[in-house]
Amino acid sequence: MSKPLPAAVRTHLTALRALLVLTVLLGIAYPLLVTGISQLAFADKANGSIVKVDGKEAGSSLLGQNFNLPKQNPDDPDEAPRPDPQWFQPRPGAYDPKASGASNLGPNSEDLTKTVEERRQAVAAFDGVSPASVPADAVTASGSGLDPHISTAYAREQVDRVAKARDLPADTVRKLVEKYTDGRPLGFLGQPGVNVVLLNKALVEQK
Repeated sequence: MSKPLPAAVRTHLTALRALLVLTVLLGIAYPLLVTGISQLAFADKANGSIVKVDGKEAGSSLLGQNFNLPKQNPDDPDEAPRPDPQWFQPRPGAYDPKASGASNLGPNSEDLTKTVEERRQAVAAFDGVSPASVPADAVTASGSGLDPHISTAYAREQVDRVAKARDLPADTVRKLVEKYTDGRPLGFLGQPGVNVVLLNKALVEQK
């Protein structure tokens, strides 16, 4: 009759078996199950909500991006970006997923006040409106700096400029804004917003 293993060895063997079983269940089977369910039921969201234009990946509906004119001097890193009048413009921001975040400047910051006023004047001139009518989100970045949504007020302000630049009826562009306006989450949280990435994709599809 074989001699029983020492208690310490039996304890370690039990722990090893538990580790192997849990590794297979939670480290392999469960991730594969969740991945399979997400791919079957929510493939678009599971793969990053990718937006395609003419069959090519153009971004994600979850991440904002800039819609600027090409640089006049591509080799000049200090050249200021110029917004393209043919596109709805997002909130101010670099839209760099590798460096997202807020500036942490408060309402008493002179730098923030100056920047906001400069942006207000620039947006008003670009959209052809009075500086007093420029919405707050047109001159302030979101907390993450990556939000693809703008307010309905800012989207409507841009309708005439976009319609003129694209030679489209203003009513056509206005209907697109309404179509891509998201309601309040759960019906009462926050404010309605317009996804600029999806709205600009819809502009491309206008023939």
